[in-house]
Amino acid sequence: MSSKSHDSLVKYDSPKLINSLARETSSSAAKNKQSSSAAKTGASTEDILNSILPPREWTDDGQLWVQYVSSVPATRHDVVTLQEELDKKLLQRKARETGICPIREELYAQCFDELIRQITINCAERGLLLLRIRDEIRMTIASYQALYESSIAYGMRKALQSQQSKNKLVEESNQVKRECSELEKEVNLLQDQISELQQNHDKKRADIKQKHEQEVQTMKEQNDALKQELQKLLTIQPKKK
Repeated sequence: MSSKSHDSLVKYDSPKLINSLARETSSSAAKNKQSSSAAKTGASTEDILNSILPPREWTDDGQLWVQYVSSVPATRHDVVTLQEELDKKLLQRKARETGICPIREELYAQCFDELIRQITINCAERGLLLLRIRDEIRMTIASYQALYESSIAYGMRKALQSQQSKNKLVEESNQVKRECSELEKEVNLLQDQISELQQNHDKKRADIKQKHEQEVQTMKEQNDALKQELQKLLTIQPKKK
């Protein structure tokens, strides 16, 4: 039973053993108490406390146990003890001192509930006002948590889209590099062909030039020979006269 008493900073009465019929009766009574307006004049402190901090129920070895929040007023010593217990549990459960920490959040929530219990016993209206403040804070935290989770999901989607875009760009870049490499090969091949054509052209041009010079030289020699023969003929004819 002690292991099921749920160690908490909120002060509860001793657990009570009840049967199934009593559970149904107590559950329906608790629902009726919570559905009625706690701030209504004439409501008892126990009703208000049970509406703010509902009783806890659990089963142990087939037996049903219920534990109601304590309605005993707190003293100054209880407040000091609560602070010491809070610091002790923060150290025992190794809660973080800064940043987001579910353990620290849980312990401070229990401490705040205990303060609401203590204040409600002395002044129910203050307790109900603190209850509204607690619920508003929880709703605000839940909203921030939902916003945080939404932003994380949005960031993950954007990161995934960025990664996909990056992969696509990398693939396109590799394709362009391959095309550039192919074009460079074609350029080198064309340059080799141009160089070969240029060499062939220069060779043919040199051959033609050499052949032309040879023909010119041959024609000059033939011309010189004809000149010499003509001069001989010219010198022979006057002697015959």
